[in-house]
Amino acid sequence: MPRRLLILGSTGSIGTQALDVVRAAPEGTFEIVGLAAGRQWEPLVAQAREFGVDLIALGDEETASRASAAWDGGRVLHGPEGLVHLVLESGADLVLNALVGAAGLGPTVATLGEGIDLALANKESLVVGGELVMQLAEATGARVLPVDSEHSALWQLVEAESRGGSLEAGTIDTLVLTASGGPFRGRTRADLGDVGVEQALDHPTWAMGGKITIDSATLMNKGLEVIEAHHLFGTPYDRIDVVVHPQSIIHSYVTLCDGVALAHLGHPDMKAPIAFALNHPERRPIPMRPLNLAEVGQLTFEPADEETFRCLPLAREAGREGGTAPCILNAANEIAVHAFLNGRIGFLRIAEIVEATLDEVAPRSVHAFEMLYDADRAAREAAAALVAG
Repeated sequence: MPRRLLILGSTGSIGTQALDVVRAAPEGTFEIVGLAAGRQWEPLVAQAREFGVDLIALGDEETASRASAAWDGGRVLHGPEGLVHLVLESGADLVLNALVGAAGLGPTVATLGEGIDLALANKESLVVGGELVMQLAEATGARVLPVDSEHSALWQLVEAESRGGSLEAGTIDTLVLTASGGPFRGRTRADLGDVGVEQALDHPTWAMGGKITIDSATLMNKGLEVIEAHHLFGTPYDRIDVVVHPQSIIHSYVTLCDGVALAHLGHPDMKAPIAFALNHPERRPIPMRPLNLAEVGQLTFEPADEETFRCLPLAREAGREGGTAPCILNAANEIAVHAFLNGRIGFLRIAEIVEATLDEVAPRSVHAFEMLYDADRAAREAAAALVAG
């Protein structure tokens, strides 16, 4: 029986590469049962036609209306409710959530609430609501399969070393996330005062969407990944480290109780972690160039500069604070990054706005998802006022 796959964010970087993985898989491996995008209705409709999908969703009503007028192959849903209905009505047994930002939380909750396995590329789901999300997965028996390259690497290392048991029952001391350092590695705060959007989007090793590329430039992306790793693996923050590795060959590594380290290596290509999550527990061949370390030549490492790139320690502090603090951090960051991409603030203001929002909006303990939506809204309003001011 083919695996019935729903892809949320199918027109973005992760979504399009996931469809490449599906195309390359043996016939009968996957059946695409639904697709969703934000506003790119034309490529979404083209994907629906190619894969014979009769249920799609778009982020807003206007683009959904355009898709409905141009496509008579099925039904078009729209808005946050449409994404949730897509999950509930598609009949999927695996959902790939590759949406960008906090908008991915609702479909994550709907997926896990139905007991459907979740291949998660939307890190904000765990940053915003990690404790409740993981509790929901445990309650329904659904699996959360990480798609981020770093967390996929850790997942494979932890799974191998713990031999299917828990992290705490094994021999792993520390999880170490690697970071490329982004386009501004080695620069000081004085160097970053007047950098522009084009420079910030010029990532040295990964081809990603705009928001995540800016997060990489500020190191916020790595901070969000620290919070994500904490929830995925149940690991205390003092056992999660970050090291800068410009070549992006080692995707993450773990240190063991006997002083040994185990690393996961490969070319920086997202198709590998996508394919691992979609095919798990099997590992299938995909068309990728094998790693040849003699060709790579050297691998270098350095500590993260947390004085210059303040977003990383801000994220770690919010994670330790817990409650709604990570939600506030994420919402403020989304507002600030959007303002930077639109030329309204400078690069260094991103971290300043995030920090000021964390100071202004008091964190609370979380008992229900509704509290997260309230915190998200309050943080966005505070961050937007800081941008305007």
